Amino acid sequence: MRSRIEVFFISLGIWALLIWPSPADPGGWDPAALAAGALGSALVSFIFGREFSTHPERILHPRRWYYAILFLPVFAYYCLKSSLQVIYLVIHPQLPIKPGIVKIRTKLKNPAAISILANCITLTPGTLTVEATPEGVLYVHWINVKSVDEKEAGRLIAGKFEHFLQRIFEEPSK
Repeated sequence: MRSRIEVFFISLGIWALLIWPSPADPGGWDPAALAAGALGSALVSFIFGREFSTHPERILHPRRWYYAILFLPVFAYYCLKSSLQVIYLVIHPQLPIKPGIVKIRTKLKNPAAISILANCITLTPGTLTVEATPEGVLYVHWINVKSVDEKEAGRLIAGKFEHFLQRIFEEPSK
């Protein structure tokens, strides 16, 4: 029950930020929009509230925010780099691709971290996560397979993101 209440207030807070009134609007928040947000937040908390983190207060830790902020330009860099590589492969006259599905194993244990890693791989051009298991095994379609070795493929595909996601989502080592 507690997690559903937390999800409700977090969702409603995000909604309130999204409909923040402009300084030119003297009336403040629109009551109908806030009511719609409360209804939507209640629905979201009813459906997803049980799945919310068991320790939501950990998200406020400054180290996690530091690595999350560092992660964004790294992700943008690799997306741009991969885009240029895919463009090169597509416009090359001989189309030098070697597509295939590779299995990689991640060091991540947190389900949210595994999910975000799978999404980062999918959002990076040239790779697509086909399946991700709770144990951290990912099957990735790769437009130009450079290695079928599980460790080497994992280093090439996921290694650039794992470092940051591990520090954002995993428990600090003691």
